[in-house]
Amino acid sequence: MNSITRRTALGAAIAVPAAAALARAAQAAAPTEIELFFPVPVQGMLANKMKELIDRFNSGHEGVKVTAVYTGSYDDTNLKTRAAIKAGKPPGAVIMSANFVREYVINDEVEPFDPIIEKAGGTAAAYIDAFWPALKPNAVIDGKVFGIPFQNSTPLLYYNVEAFTEAGLNPDRPPASWSEWITAAKALTKVSGGQTERWGLMFPATYDYCGWITSGLVMANGGQYFNHDYGGEVFYDAPSTLGALTLVDKMVNQFKVIPPGVSDANACTSAFFAGRTAMMVLSTGSLSFVRDNMKLAYKVAFLPRSVRNAVPIGGASLILPKGNTPERQAAAWTLITWLTSPEIAGEWSRFTGYFAPRKAAYDLPEMKKYLDDHPDAKVALDQLRYAVPWFDTYNTVAVRKAMEDQVQAILSAKVTAAEAIATAQKRADGLLRPYVEQTALKSLG
Repeated sequence: MNSITRRTALGAAIAVPAAAALARAAQAAAPTEIELFFPVPVQGMLANKMKELIDRFNSGHEGVKVTAVYTGSYDDTNLKTRAAIKAGKPPGAVIMSANFVREYVINDEVEPFDPIIEKAGGTAAAYIDAFWPALKPNAVIDGKVFGIPFQNSTPLLYYNVEAFTEAGLNPDRPPASWSEWITAAKALTKVSGGQTERWGLMFPATYDYCGWITSGLVMANGGQYFNHDYGGEVFYDAPSTLGALTLVDKMVNQFKVIPPGVSDANACTSAFFAGRTAMMVLSTGSLSFVRDNMKLAYKVAFLPRSVRNAVPIGGASLILPKGNTPERQAAAWTLITWLTSPEIAGEWSRFTGYFAPRKAAYDLPEMKKYLDDHPDAKVALDQLRYAVPWFDTYNTVAVRKAMEDQVQAILSAKVTAAEAIATAQKRADGLLRPYVEQTALKSLG
Protein backbone atom coordinates (compact mmCIF):
# COMPACT_ATOMS: atom_id res chain seq x y z
CA MET A 1 0.00 0.00 0.00
CA ASN A 2 1.49 3.33 -1.01
CA SER A 3 1.59 6.35 1.32
CA ILE A 4 -1.32 8.11 -0.38
CA THR A 5 -3.52 5.04 0.01
CA ARG A 6 -2.46 4.59 3.64
CA ARG A 7 -3.25 8.25 4.40
CA THR A 8 -6.64 7.94 2.69
CA ALA A 9 -7.50 4.81 4.64
CA LEU A 10 -6.35 6.36 7.90
CA GLY A 11 -8.40 9.49 7.22
CA ALA A 12 -11.44 7.42 6.47
CA ALA A 13 -10.96 5.40 9.66
CA ILE A 14 -10.84 8.61 11.67
CA ALA A 15 -13.71 10.24 9.77
CA VAL A 16 -16.24 7.46 10.37
CA PRO A 17 -16.34 7.67 14.19
CA ALA A 18 -16.00 11.44 14.01
CA ALA A 19 -19.01 11.70 11.72
CA ALA A 20 -20.95 9.36 13.99
CA ALA A 21 -20.07 11.51 16.99
CA LEU A 22 -21.18 14.64 15.16
CA ALA A 23 -24.43 12.95 14.18
CA ARG A 24 -25.05 11.94 17.77
CA ALA A 25 -24.32 15.46 18.96
CA ALA A 26 -26.65 16.94 16.34
CA GLN A 27 -29.34 14.47 17.33
CA ALA A 28 -28.89 15.34 20.99
CA ALA A 29 -29.14 19.05 20.20
CA ALA A 30 -32.25 18.67 18.02
CA PRO A 31 -35.40 19.96 19.71
CA THR A 32 -38.20 17.61 20.69
CA GLU A 33 -41.00 18.23 18.22
CA ILE A 34 -44.65 18.03 19.28
CA GLU A 35 -48.01 19.19 18.03
CA LEU A 36 -50.55 21.20 19.99
CA PHE A 37 -54.14 20.58 18.92
CA PHE A 38 -56.27 23.62 19.68
CA PRO A 39 -59.91 24.58 19.03
CA VAL A 40 -61.61 27.91 18.49
CA PRO A 41 -65.16 27.50 19.82
CA VAL A 42 -66.06 31.23 19.92
CA GLN A 43 -65.87 34.15 17.54
CA GLY A 44 -62.78 36.27 16.97
CA MET A 45 -59.17 36.00 15.83
CA LEU A 46 -58.19 33.36 18.36
CA ALA A 47 -56.49 31.00 15.90
CA ASN A 48 -54.06 33.69 14.75
CA LYS A 49 -53.35 34.69 18.34
CA MET A 50 -52.60 31.10 19.35
CA LYS A 51 -50.14 30.68 16.50
CA GLU A 52 -48.47 33.94 17.53
CA LEU A 53 -48.09 32.62 21.09
CA ILE A 54 -46.59 29.35 19.86
CA ASP A 55 -44.09 31.24 17.69
CA ARG A 56 -43.03 33.17 20.78
CA PHE A 57 -42.75 29.98 22.79
CA ASN A 58 -40.57 28.33 20.13
CA SER A 59 -38.23 31.30 19.90
CA GLY A 60 -37.61 31.17 23.65
CA HIS A 61 -37.29 27.39 24.09
CA GLU A 62 -34.50 25.78 22.08
CA GLY A 63 -35.20 22.26 23.34
CA VAL A 64 -38.82 22.15 22.16
CA LYS A 65 -40.46 22.87 18.84
CA VAL A 66 -44.25 23.09 18.86
CA THR A 67 -46.51 23.09 15.82
CA ALA A 68 -49.92 24.62 16.52
CA VAL A 69 -52.67 22.70 14.71
CA TYR A 70 -56.11 24.32 14.56
CA THR A 71 -58.65 21.52 14.93
CA GLY A 72 -62.01 23.32 14.68
CA SER A 73 -64.71 23.24 17.35
CA TYR A 74 -64.48 21.51 20.71
CA ASP A 75 -66.33 18.49 19.29
CA ASP A 76 -64.09 18.42 16.19
CA THR A 77 -60.99 18.58 18.38
CA ASN A 78 -62.26 15.66 20.41
CA LEU A 79 -62.81 13.54 17.29
CA LYS A 80 -59.42 14.41 15.77
CA THR A 81 -57.58 13.72 19.03
CA ARG A 82 -59.20 10.32 19.43
CA ALA A 83 -58.36 9.45 15.82
CA ALA A 84 -54.73 10.48 16.33
CA ILE A 85 -54.44 8.39 19.51
CA LYS A 86 -55.92 5.32 17.79
CA ALA A 87 -53.55 5.80 14.84
CA GLY A 88 -50.58 5.79 17.20
CA LYS A 89 -49.71 9.40 16.40
CA PRO A 90 -51.05 11.45 19.33
CA PRO A 91 -50.29 15.16 19.62
CA GLY A 92 -48.04 16.13 22.50
CA ALA A 93 -50.79 18.22 24.11
CA VAL A 94 -54.38 19.20 23.39
CA ILE A 95 -56.51 22.14 24.47
CA MET A 96 -59.52 19.91 25.12
CA SER A 97 -63.05 20.86 26.13
CA ALA A 98 -63.00 20.42 29.91
CA ASN A 99 -66.14 18.30 29.87
CA PHE A 100 -64.42 15.59 27.81
CA VAL A 101 -61.66 14.98 30.35
CA ARG A 102 -63.65 12.41 32.36
CA GLU A 103 -64.44 10.42 29.23
CA TYR A 104 -60.74 10.33 28.29
CA VAL A 105 -60.03 8.95 31.76
CA ILE A 106 -62.80 6.34 31.42
CA ASN A 107 -61.38 5.26 28.05
CA ASP A 108 -57.76 5.28 29.31
CA GLU A 109 -56.73 7.75 26.62
CA VAL A 110 -55.01 10.37 28.77
CA GLU A 111 -52.06 10.53 31.18
CA PRO A 112 -52.28 12.04 34.68
CA PHE A 113 -50.09 15.05 35.40
CA ASP A 114 -49.30 13.97 38.97
CA PRO A 115 -45.95 12.21 38.21
CA ILE A 116 -44.71 15.17 36.15
CA ILE A 117 -45.75 17.68 38.80
CA GLU A 118 -44.04 15.63 41.49
CA LYS A 119 -40.90 15.23 39.39
CA ALA A 120 -40.77 19.02 39.15
CA GLY A 121 -40.70 19.15 42.96
CA GLY A 122 -44.33 19.98 43.73
CA THR A 123 -47.50 18.19 44.74
CA ALA A 124 -50.56 17.78 42.57
CA ALA A 125 -52.81 19.21 45.29
CA ALA A 126 -50.72 22.36 45.70
CA TYR A 127 -50.42 22.78 41.94
CA ILE A 128 -54.16 22.65 41.23
CA ASP A 129 -54.84 24.98 44.17
CA ALA A 130 -53.23 27.75 42.13
CA PHE A 131 -56.35 27.72 39.92
CA TRP A 132 -59.87 28.90 40.76
CA PRO A 133 -61.64 26.27 42.93
CA ALA A 134 -64.62 26.07 40.55
CA LEU A 135 -62.35 24.58 37.87
CA LYS A 136 -61.18 21.64 39.96
CA PRO A 137 -64.10 19.19 39.39
CA ASN A 138 -63.50 19.10 35.63
CA ALA A 139 -59.70 18.86 36.05
CA VAL A 140 -59.29 16.35 38.89
CA ILE A 141 -60.81 12.93 38.22
CA ASP A 142 -60.60 10.10 40.75
CA GLY A 143 -58.14 12.10 42.81
CA LYS A 144 -55.65 12.71 39.98
CA VAL A 145 -54.99 15.78 37.83
CA PHE A 146 -55.88 14.97 34.24
CA GLY A 147 -56.57 18.51 32.99
CA ILE A 148 -54.75 21.81 33.46
CA PRO A 149 -57.28 24.69 33.09
CA PHE A 150 -56.37 26.99 30.21
CA GLN A 151 -59.35 28.97 28.88
CA ASN A 152 -62.49 29.05 30.94
CA SER A 153 -65.87 30.67 30.83
CA THR A 154 -69.37 30.92 32.22
CA PRO A 155 -72.52 31.96 30.33
CA LEU A 156 -73.33 35.66 30.71
CA LEU A 157 -76.41 37.74 30.02
CA TYR A 158 -75.47 40.46 27.52
CA TYR A 159 -77.95 43.33 27.16
CA ASN A 160 -78.45 46.54 25.18
CA VAL A 161 -78.46 49.61 27.44
CA GLU A 162 -80.40 51.79 25.00
CA ALA A 163 -83.08 49.13 24.52
CA PHE A 164 -83.51 48.84 28.27
CA THR A 165 -83.94 52.59 28.66
CA GLU A 166 -86.39 52.76 25.75
CA ALA A 167 -88.48 49.94 27.29
CA GLY A 168 -88.63 51.70 30.64
CA LEU A 169 -86.20 49.29 32.30
CA ASN A 170 -83.27 50.30 34.45
CA PRO A 171 -80.03 49.24 32.71
CA ASP A 172 -78.27 49.32 36.07
CA ARG A 173 -80.67 46.67 37.39
CA PRO A 174 -80.67 43.77 34.92
CA PRO A 175 -83.10 40.90 35.52
CA ALA A 176 -81.84 38.73 38.36
CA SER A 177 -84.71 36.22 38.62
CA TRP A 178 -86.63 34.26 36.02
CA SER A 179 -89.79 36.28 36.64
CA GLU A 180 -87.86 39.52 36.10
CA TRP A 181 -86.28 37.98 33.00
CA ILE A 182 -89.67 37.18 31.49
CA THR A 183 -90.98 40.67 32.31
CA ALA A 184 -87.92 42.30 30.76
CA ALA A 185 -88.03 40.11 27.65
CA LYS A 186 -91.70 41.02 27.10
CA ALA A 187 -91.01 44.73 27.50
CA LEU A 188 -87.99 44.57 25.17
CA THR A 189 -89.73 42.68 22.35
CA LYS A 190 -90.93 45.03 19.60
CA VAL A 191 -93.62 43.96 17.13
CA SER A 192 -94.86 46.05 14.21
CA GLY A 193 -97.41 44.97 11.61
CA GLY A 194 -97.32 41.43 12.89
CA GLN A 195 -93.54 41.24 12.45
CA THR A 196 -91.03 41.11 15.31
CA GLU A 197 -88.51 43.90 14.84
CA ARG A 198 -86.62 43.20 18.04
CA TRP A 199 -86.58 40.03 20.12
CA GLY A 200 -86.35 40.21 23.87
CA LEU A 201 -83.81 37.39 24.11
CA MET A 202 -81.70 35.01 22.02
CA PHE A 203 -79.29 32.19 22.84
CA PRO A 204 -77.35 29.66 20.74
CA ALA A 205 -79.13 26.32 20.53
CA THR A 206 -76.65 24.50 18.31
CA TYR A 207 -75.02 21.34 19.61
CA ASP A 208 -72.67 21.81 22.55
CA TYR A 209 -73.77 25.40 23.23
CA CYS A 210 -77.36 24.21 23.70
CA GLY A 211 -76.43 21.57 26.27
CA TRP A 212 -74.20 24.00 28.14
CA ILE A 213 -76.89 26.67 28.50
CA THR A 214 -79.58 24.09 29.27
CA SER A 215 -77.48 22.69 32.11
CA GLY A 216 -77.08 26.23 33.46
CA LEU A 217 -80.85 26.77 33.47
CA VAL A 218 -81.47 23.44 35.21
CA MET A 219 -78.88 24.17 37.88
CA ALA A 220 -80.26 27.69 38.37
CA ASN A 221 -83.59 25.95 38.95
CA GLY A 222 -82.09 23.96 41.82
CA GLY A 223 -81.16 20.81 39.91
CA GLN A 224 -77.95 18.87 39.34
CA TYR A 225 -78.62 17.83 35.68
CA PHE A 226 -76.07 15.00 35.97
CA ASN A 227 -74.15 13.10 38.64
CA HIS A 228 -70.97 15.12 39.23
CA ASP A 229 -69.19 12.14 40.77
CA TYR A 230 -70.19 9.33 38.44
CA GLY A 231 -70.19 9.26 34.66
CA GLY A 232 -73.23 7.03 34.29
CA GLU A 233 -76.18 9.11 35.52
CA VAL A 234 -78.13 12.10 34.20
CA PHE A 235 -81.23 13.69 35.70
CA TYR A 236 -83.06 14.74 32.56
CA ASP A 237 -86.52 13.87 33.85
CA ALA A 238 -86.17 15.66 37.21
CA PRO A 239 -88.59 18.45 38.23
CA SER A 240 -85.79 21.02 37.98
CA THR A 241 -85.21 20.04 34.35
CA LEU A 242 -88.93 20.15 33.58
CA GLY A 243 -89.08 23.67 35.01
CA ALA A 244 -86.10 24.84 32.95
CA LEU A 245 -87.50 23.47 29.69
CA THR A 246 -90.92 24.90 30.50
CA LEU A 247 -89.28 28.33 30.81
CA VAL A 248 -87.78 27.95 27.34
CA ASP A 249 -91.07 26.65 25.90
CA LYS A 250 -93.06 29.59 27.28
CA MET A 251 -90.56 32.23 26.20
CA VAL A 252 -90.50 30.90 22.64
CA ASN A 253 -93.99 29.59 22.00
CA GLN A 254 -96.25 31.41 24.45
CA PHE A 255 -94.66 34.79 25.16
CA LYS A 256 -92.88 34.88 21.76
CA VAL A 257 -89.89 36.81 23.10
CA ILE A 258 -87.32 34.35 21.66
CA PRO A 259 -87.28 33.59 17.91
CA PRO A 260 -88.48 30.09 17.02
CA GLY A 261 -86.03 27.56 15.66
CA VAL A 262 -82.32 27.01 16.30
CA SER A 263 -80.02 30.05 16.33
CA ASP A 264 -76.24 29.76 16.37
CA ALA A 265 -73.77 32.09 18.08
CA ASN A 266 -73.19 34.13 14.92
CA ALA A 267 -76.93 34.73 14.51
CA CYS A 268 -77.16 35.87 18.12
CA THR A 269 -74.27 38.31 17.94
CA SER A 270 -75.34 39.65 14.54
CA ALA A 271 -78.83 40.33 15.90
CA PHE A 272 -77.38 41.91 19.04
CA PHE A 273 -75.08 44.22 17.07
CA ALA A 274 -77.94 45.25 14.77
CA GLY A 275 -80.39 45.87 17.62
CA ARG A 276 -82.62 42.96 16.59
CA THR A 277 -82.33 41.36 20.00
CA ALA A 278 -82.06 43.26 23.25
CA MET A 279 -80.56 40.43 25.32
CA MET A 280 -78.54 37.32 24.57
CA VAL A 281 -76.96 34.52 26.59
CA LEU A 282 -73.44 33.89 25.39
CA SER A 283 -70.08 32.74 26.69
CA THR A 284 -67.63 34.91 28.58
CA GLY A 285 -65.25 33.81 25.83
CA SER A 286 -67.10 36.09 23.40
CA LEU A 287 -66.53 39.24 25.47
CA SER A 288 -63.70 40.62 23.38
CA PHE A 289 -65.55 39.89 20.14
CA VAL A 290 -68.64 41.70 21.41
CA ARG A 291 -66.57 44.56 22.79
CA ASP A 292 -64.85 45.05 19.43
CA ASN A 293 -68.02 44.90 17.34
CA MET A 294 -70.93 46.26 19.39
CA LYS A 295 -71.39 49.93 18.50
CA LEU A 296 -74.19 50.53 21.00
CA ALA A 297 -73.73 50.63 24.77
CA TYR A 298 -74.09 47.22 26.38
CA LYS A 299 -73.54 45.57 29.73
CA VAL A 300 -73.26 42.02 31.03
CA ALA A 301 -74.83 40.37 34.05
CA PHE A 302 -75.23 37.04 35.85
CA LEU A 303 -77.40 34.37 34.31
CA PRO A 304 -80.81 34.95 36.00
CA ARG A 305 -81.79 32.51 38.75
CA SER A 306 -84.92 30.61 39.72
CA VAL A 307 -84.10 28.71 42.92
CA ARG A 308 -80.44 29.73 43.15
CA ASN A 309 -77.58 31.41 41.34
CA ALA A 310 -75.74 28.75 39.34
CA VAL A 311 -73.75 28.63 36.12
CA PRO A 312 -71.79 25.82 34.48
CA ILE A 313 -68.06 26.14 33.98
CA GLY A 314 -67.10 26.07 30.33
CA GLY A 315 -63.94 26.25 28.29
CA ALA A 316 -60.95 23.99 27.92
CA SER A 317 -58.09 22.32 29.72
CA LEU A 318 -54.73 21.06 28.51
CA ILE A 319 -54.36 17.29 28.48
CA LEU A 320 -51.59 14.75 27.80
CA PRO A 321 -52.88 12.12 25.34
CA LYS A 322 -51.75 8.54 25.80
CA GLY A 323 -49.02 7.19 23.54
CA ASN A 324 -46.33 9.87 23.84
CA THR A 325 -42.72 9.13 24.80
CA PRO A 326 -41.32 10.54 28.07
CA GLU A 327 -39.38 13.08 26.01
CA ARG A 328 -42.52 14.30 24.28
CA GLN A 329 -44.38 14.42 27.58
CA ALA A 330 -41.59 16.55 29.05
CA ALA A 331 -41.75 18.87 26.04
CA ALA A 332 -45.54 19.13 26.41
CA TRP A 333 -45.16 19.96 30.09
CA THR A 334 -42.72 22.76 29.22
CA LEU A 335 -45.33 24.18 26.84
CA ILE A 336 -48.21 23.73 29.30
CA THR A 337 -46.27 25.41 32.10
CA TRP A 338 -45.62 28.40 29.84
CA LEU A 339 -49.17 28.65 28.48
CA THR A 340 -50.72 28.54 31.96
CA SER A 341 -48.25 30.95 33.57
CA PRO A 342 -49.91 34.06 35.06
CA GLU A 343 -48.41 36.27 32.34
CA ILE A 344 -49.58 34.23 29.33
CA ALA A 345 -52.89 33.26 30.95
CA GLY A 346 -53.54 36.95 31.58
CA GLU A 347 -52.62 37.91 28.04
CA TRP A 348 -54.92 35.25 26.58
CA SER A 349 -57.72 36.43 28.87
CA ARG A 350 -57.35 40.05 27.78
CA PHE A 351 -57.34 39.06 24.12
CA THR A 352 -60.26 36.62 24.19
CA GLY A 353 -62.57 37.45 27.08
CA TYR A 354 -62.13 34.07 28.76
CA PHE A 355 -61.26 34.58 32.40
CA ALA A 356 -57.73 33.58 33.39
CA PRO A 357 -57.89 30.27 35.28
CA ARG A 358 -54.77 30.90 37.36
CA LYS A 359 -55.58 33.17 40.29
CA ALA A 360 -52.15 34.85 40.30
CA ALA A 361 -52.84 36.33 36.85
CA TYR A 362 -55.07 38.91 38.52
CA ASP A 363 -52.22 40.11 40.73
CA LEU A 364 -50.40 41.45 37.67
CA PRO A 365 -50.59 45.23 37.07
CA GLU A 366 -51.78 44.76 33.49
CA MET A 367 -54.70 42.59 34.64
CA LYS A 368 -55.70 45.08 37.33
CA LYS A 369 -55.72 47.83 34.72
CA TYR A 370 -57.68 45.60 32.32
CA LEU A 371 -60.44 45.05 34.89
CA ASP A 372 -60.52 48.77 35.67
CA ASP A 373 -60.86 49.59 31.97
CA HIS A 374 -63.31 46.75 31.22
CA PRO A 375 -65.59 46.08 34.19
CA ASP A 376 -67.61 43.65 32.06
CA ALA A 377 -64.68 41.22 32.37
CA LYS A 378 -65.12 41.10 36.14
CA VAL A 379 -68.68 39.75 36.02
CA ALA A 380 -67.53 36.22 35.13
CA LEU A 381 -65.09 36.26 38.04
CA ASP A 382 -67.83 37.34 40.43
CA GLN A 383 -70.08 34.61 39.03
CA LEU A 384 -67.47 31.94 39.88
CA ARG A 385 -68.88 31.87 43.41
CA TYR A 386 -71.89 30.12 41.90
CA ALA A 387 -70.13 28.00 39.29
CA VAL A 388 -70.82 24.28 39.06
CA PRO A 389 -69.02 21.54 37.08
CA TRP A 390 -69.53 21.21 33.36
CA PHE A 391 -71.49 18.22 32.08
CA ASP A 392 -69.12 15.24 31.86
CA THR A 393 -70.29 11.67 31.42
CA TYR A 394 -69.48 8.49 29.59
CA ASN A 395 -70.20 8.99 25.86
CA THR A 396 -70.51 12.71 26.51
CA VAL A 397 -71.49 13.98 23.06
CA ALA A 398 -74.25 11.46 22.42
CA VAL A 399 -75.68 11.74 25.94
CA ARG A 400 -75.59 15.52 25.72
CA LYS A 401 -77.27 15.37 22.30
CA ALA A 402 -80.14 13.29 23.72
CA MET A 403 -81.27 16.42 25.56
CA GLU A 404 -80.16 18.94 22.94
CA ASP A 405 -82.37 17.30 20.31
CA GLN A 406 -85.35 17.77 22.62
CA VAL A 407 -84.57 21.42 23.39
CA GLN A 408 -84.31 22.08 19.68
CA ALA A 409 -87.68 20.36 19.21
CA ILE A 410 -89.20 22.67 21.85
CA LEU A 411 -87.77 25.69 20.01
CA SER A 412 -89.61 24.49 16.92
CA ALA A 413 -92.83 23.78 18.86
CA LYS A 414 -92.68 20.05 18.08
CA VAL A 415 -92.83 18.70 21.65
CA THR A 416 -93.87 19.82 25.09
CA ALA A 417 -91.40 20.16 27.94
CA ALA A 418 -92.84 17.05 29.62
CA GLU A 419 -92.47 15.00 26.44
CA ALA A 420 -88.95 16.33 25.94
CA ILE A 421 -87.59 15.31 29.33
CA ALA A 422 -89.09 11.82 29.12
CA THR A 423 -87.61 11.18 25.68
CA ALA A 424 -84.23 12.64 26.61
CA GLN A 425 -83.97 10.50 29.75
CA LYS A 426 -84.89 7.30 27.93
CA ARG A 427 -82.33 7.91 25.18
CA ALA A 428 -79.62 8.92 27.62
CA ASP A 429 -80.19 5.84 29.79
CA GLY A 430 -79.73 3.62 26.76
CA LEU A 431 -76.49 5.36 25.79
CA LEU A 432 -75.13 5.15 29.33
CA ARG A 433 -76.12 1.51 29.84
CA PRO A 434 -72.80 -0.09 28.71
CA TYR A 435 -70.82 1.99 31.22
CA VAL A 436 -73.37 1.44 33.99
CA GLU A 437 -73.22 -2.34 33.46
CA GLN A 438 -69.43 -2.25 33.72
CA THR A 439 -69.46 -0.13 36.87
CA ALA A 440 -72.52 0.38 39.10
CA LEU A 441 -74.22 -2.88 38.07
CA LYS A 442 -71.11 -5.01 37.51
CA SER A 443 -71.28 -6.74 40.90
CA LEU A 444 -74.83 -7.83 40.16
CA GLY A 445 -73.54 -10.16 37.48
